[in-house]
Amino acid sequence: ADVLRKERRGDYLGATIQVIPHITNAIKDRVIAGSEGHDIAIVEVGGTVGDIESLPFMEAIRQLAVELGRERAMFMHLTLVPYLAAAGEVKTKPTQHSVKELLSIGIQPDILVCRSDRMIPANERKKIALFCNVPEKAVISMKDVDSIYKIPQLVKSQGLDDLVCTRFGIDAPEADLSEWEQVIYEEANPTGEVTIGMVGKYIELPDAYKSVNEALKHAGLKNRLNVTIKYVDSQDIETKGVELLEGLDAILVPGGFGDRGVEGKIRAAQYARENKVPYLGICLGMQVALIEYARNVAGMEGAHS
Repeated sequence: ADVLRKERRGDYLGATIQVIPHITNAIKDRVIAGSEGHDIAIVEVGGTVGDIESLPFMEAIRQLAVELGRERAMFMHLTLVPYLAAAGEVKTKPTQHSVKELLSIGIQPDILVCRSDRMIPANERKKIALFCNVPEKAVISMKDVDSIYKIPQLVKSQGLDDLVCTRFGIDAPEADLSEWEQVIYEEANPTGEVTIGMVGKYIELPDAYKSVNEALKHAGLKNRLNVTIKYVDSQDIETKGVELLEGLDAILVPGGFGDRGVEGKIRAAQYARENKVPYLGICLGMQVALIEYARNVAGMEGAHS
């Protein structure tokens, strides 16, 4: 959009708009603008190496590293190292090919963070280091864990923080993760449990409510409570009744669009009010609470959003 606006203003003096340099320059400008006033900028390029839609972003960060100087830029590449049960070993080829693809566009990773369902054996780390042109200590094994909050400890134990600080010339004291360790302890040892009903119409895809789910988990951590989220399809409330909401400690109705399932959300808000169940409405969720009150308390039968 920025490029189109600049072209229409005549900023490019009639030149033909191209991915390079116009799109890549716009990406670099965004990165630089977003990092102003900060010591370190972490820039994530999502997707998979080789995806067509990722190429302009890859080219932009390649150029940016050259312009900044390699002492001010570091490439950290997240790869997959699958375990093949039939062979009884992890396979490094996907990582090798991924790095080869990166090299073909001019990017040499400085650190490889290797995802796997287990710790990667030392001999396989040596192989990855050899074929991917990185020091062995820069091959970080990131195994699956039962809590994402254990990841900082896992990578610190392998010296990832030291590698980054050394690269950027940062003289940092030894990291104190005692407070972080307390968070992990409290997550594993809750003092109670609450069940929250999530009333929505996209519940077949829980990631649609990912940010809300994580916010509930964070609130649970703060209060040392294990939060169980029960997903309730708002359309099911319309057909099966509010009995689906029985036994909940609280009800949350998140945002949404369109009229499908709205009546079920309104009934959920009514159930919460009449049964004194704590209710949190976000965006449309708050609207339906007001609609319900207007209809059933204020006598505005035609109230709607």
